[in-house]
Amino acid sequence: MQAFHYVGSELELFAEIHNWKRYWSRQIRPFIGGDVLEIGAGIGANTPFLDVSGQSRWICLEPDPQLCEQLENNLRGRKRREPYEIMCGTLTALDPAQQFDTIIYIDVLEHIRDDREELARAAAHLNRGGCAIVVAPAHQWLFTPFDQAVGHFRRYTRSMLLNIAPENLRIERMRYLDSVGMAASAANRLLLEQQMPTRRQLQIWSWMVEASRVTDKLFLYRVGKTIVAAWRKV
Repeated sequence: MQAFHYVGSELELFAEIHNWKRYWSRQIRPFIGGDVLEIGAGIGANTPFLDVSGQSRWICLEPDPQLCEQLENNLRGRKRREPYEIMCGTLTALDPAQQFDTIIYIDVLEHIRDDREELARAAAHLNRGGCAIVVAPAHQWLFTPFDQAVGHFRRYTRSMLLNIAPENLRIERMRYLDSVGMAASAANRLLLEQQMPTRRQLQIWSWMVEASRVTDKLFLYRVGKTIVAAWRKV
């Protein structure tokens, strides 16, 4: 089997945007529990924001061998009852009988060509009552050269995610986040068309996230450049 190599170069850059990671992680943390599978864990930049209890089994699944090595180095030494388990591969590499209470995709599903099949496969690995969680870029009209450069096939709307979810997954939460950042993304789409943001631009966006915490509530989470979704298996 040919080794997978991630085409993006943004992981280290975005790892520093802690305001944003704290914001979206709080939106999905209530649905995380039990044995966890984090798919496409990358370099482990999101894991500490999700794993706040450090109590249960946590498997980080990453298909890129180089990222796997970096992932292991970044998570080594973090104190938790059971050490993180690092697996290099995709969901197809798992034992079909292996089950989890939570399966997480953070900025990953948009990189997978057949997202419907991927969610169906994830649902098969979920215990009854377990949760599948997705955080993904929103709105195809915001698709930019950056999306293309990092290997995105699409950006999502609420209806798109509802359409690809298996019937045995019941929606628990679906909302848009970062209404202020959406304006910046629109400007990039219409004016700049950058393949990669600068560090200064990301710092400015980090300040925008604080404003989005307020405006997202005012908009009832119906506007934003990112979509978060949580399903429960019935």
